[in-house]
Amino acid sequence: MGFWHYLFIRAALVYLVYTALLGTLFYLFPGLVGPFRPSHVHAGLVGFFLQMVMGVAYWMMPRPGGLRQDRLEGITFVLLNTGLLLRLAIEPLFLSGHAGLRPWLGVSGVLQVLATLVFAHAMGRRVLTAEMLRRLREERERRGG
Repeated sequence: MGFWHYLFIRAALVYLVYTALLGTLFYLFPGLVGPFRPSHVHAGLVGFFLQMVMGVAYWMMPRPGGLRQDRLEGITFVLLNTGLLLRLAIEPLFLSGHAGLRPWLGVSGVLQVLATLVFAHAMGRRVLTAEMLRRLREERERRGG
């Protein structure tokens, strides 16, 4: 397992624990539900679920021709987590009446969308047909690799 795969999976587990703790706090302090519900859902779906999927996909999906994507993995991780942490910090304040924070929620969304686009680009380079793999092998053999 590479460095970025490790970080994706570890961060996903942190968000899982955060989501569980926040959900428990909802029962103890029902007043928190209003401003924190969207953050709770987002931490669970993006922080845990999507991040786990991305980490496992980067780790386990085939790498045709020994493809290395460390840079794309790092960019995805940083964009996703920066956007998510920004959202988790700003959204409860915004929902509590701080309307001036709306642009920062937009920034958080843009960062998460960019992370998703980088991930989709990286995975697109890994998804190849048998014919494409055969041609890749033949070309590598012609070059003496």
